[in-house]
Amino acid sequence: MDLIDPYRPEVPPGQDELPCSDGEPMESYRHVLQMQLLMETLSDAWDARDDFFVGGNMFVYFSELQARGEMKVRGPDVFVALNTDRRKQRKSWVAWQENGKLPDVVIELLSPSTVAIDRGEKKRIYAQLWRTGHYVLFDPHTCVLEGYRLVSGHYEPIAPDARGELAIESAGLAVGLREGTFRGEGGRWLRWIDANGAALPTGTERAAEAERVARAATERALAAEQRVADLEAKRTRDG
Repeated sequence: MDLIDPYRPEVPPGQDELPCSDGEPMESYRHVLQMQLLMETLSDAWDARDDFFVGGNMFVYFSELQARGEMKVRGPDVFVALNTDRRKQRKSWVAWQENGKLPDVVIELLSPSTVAIDRGEKKRIYAQLWRTGHYVLFDPHTCVLEGYRLVSGHYEPIAPDARGELAIESAGLAVGLREGTFRGEGGRWLRWIDANGAALPTGTERAAEAERVARAATERALAAEQRVADLEAKRTRDG
């Protein structure tokens, strides 16, 4: 018979013991692409950094009530946690295995089936329990965009700038809409925007820009060669 030490503190379950998925798919393929676009572009742009983590459609555990099944697990569509270890392998985000750390930025992708929760229960949890500094709501189909900044424990709307973009100061970025194509699907997408007003590029966009720069360099080199040839021809004619 195993004896239980009454003085040994109870250790809550970790990510290896807790469920990491509810098996429910995202609302639409557009939602999936939008989530992937936000995650991939930020990860690529911050590739040299190890002090952040970006997750998507991932369970976040912040209360032992969730571990005991007494509170429903909520996972943001996209979240960013700063001042953490990017290289750590995670099945879920478990706050008590992250020194109490919770997301600094949350983005929820609205749909008819989730909009009430996203604007109600989740908004309350993110503000009052997680203390998440920035909360963004975006509908991938209607392109409705709204954002909130945590002020004194409550969310206040973020006023859009002249381009309609929302500042996310904690990340040193903004979010805004850009026309483009991602994985073969075109339209307006929610993008991370850098301090220069440019969208953090996708891999395809980076490759296209590199090709444009290389082509421009080649054209400049050819033009320089032609100018030299023209000068040589002129000298020859002038004798």
